[in-house]
Amino acid sequence: MILLKNVRPYDKSADVQDILICGRDIIEIAPNIDVPERLIEQTIDGGGLVAAPGYIDQHVHITGGGGEGGFSNQVPPLKLSQLVDAGVTTVVGLLGTDGTTRSVANLVAKTKAFNEEGWTAYCLTGSYWYPTHTLTGSVTDDITFIQEIIGVKVAISDHRGSGITKDELTRLGHAARMGGMLSGKAGIVHLHTGSGEEELRKIIDIVKTSDLPVSVFRPTHLSRHMDQAVEFASLGGYIDFTAGTNPSYVAGILNTAFSRAPKDRVTLSSDGNGSLPMWNEKKELIGITAGRVSADHDVICAMVNEFGYKYSDAIRMLTENPAKALKLYPYKGLLAAGSCADILLLSDALAIDTVIANGKLFKLHGKSMYTPKFE
Repeated sequence: MILLKNVRPYDKSADVQDILICGRDIIEIAPNIDVPERLIEQTIDGGGLVAAPGYIDQHVHITGGGGEGGFSNQVPPLKLSQLVDAGVTTVVGLLGTDGTTRSVANLVAKTKAFNEEGWTAYCLTGSYWYPTHTLTGSVTDDITFIQEIIGVKVAISDHRGSGITKDELTRLGHAARMGGMLSGKAGIVHLHTGSGEEELRKIIDIVKTSDLPVSVFRPTHLSRHMDQAVEFASLGGYIDFTAGTNPSYVAGILNTAFSRAPKDRVTLSSDGNGSLPMWNEKKELIGITAGRVSADHDVICAMVNEFGYKYSDAIRMLTENPAKALKLYPYKGLLAAGSCADILLLSDALAIDTVIANGKLFKLHGKSMYTPKFE
């Protein structure tokens, strides 16, 4: 067991507390927990640091994204150290533009690798393209039988996509939902939303005219589509925003989203290790950079420091909200007895000091506590 002493709950629900961890789970949060010394593997004095749930990032290119503009523009795969430093203890991996030189098989293998190293990782079948690239030949079968796969990805409103029709997207939604029902998973269609004029109209129409529940569809990259994002959220949908490269700008976008949409429907993700291409008016590539998983925390800091949000309110976009959206709550996304021991300890300045994932210590007071493979 691990005993964290003298930490302050992020939601300020109590004064200084201790947290007792056994295996993967938090088993008690209380003042001055008394446990026989022979049962404690490690005692960590939090010294008044803030304790919060680990972050959940539901859009990360763990095998590397990109590829627009040629093979040399492929982004390298994600390293575990990047997740540790970013405080992201649960990650959902996916493919992007490239479902040709990148594969679902490789994505599943990388997901399994993170889980073997003690992390929590899931992934999505598919890529931008439709018909969907799968592992088994069926979206429903991928979700049903492959433990790590919780949904499917496709692109809409983007010149890099396949021009998926409303009927095709509806059928894809039914396939994902069936896989989710059979396996007890979220069974979602994760939608890369490009800058095209169609925006979210297609999925809004599907939700309004078909039998599919709004929970099936999860659009992301919505900074450019605020009006339709708000409309989709008003129907009960989750709306996901990308952390990007300018924390202040994204924090301003999220501040607008919070003022116009239900706060419990707003989520944040990083697009980590995905490409962030720049296009001219002719849709010609003029530049490319890569997303960073650490951008999630940068945006949270901007929400707190520049827009006056409480830390506990800001991090709902990376904890409670995505956990509920992915059917992981309350085991994930919460700091409570019975929940997973995914814990961040932060300074008053919100620097990530200590990271615990699945009850295992990965960083302590800024120092790495594990030996990463091939890093």
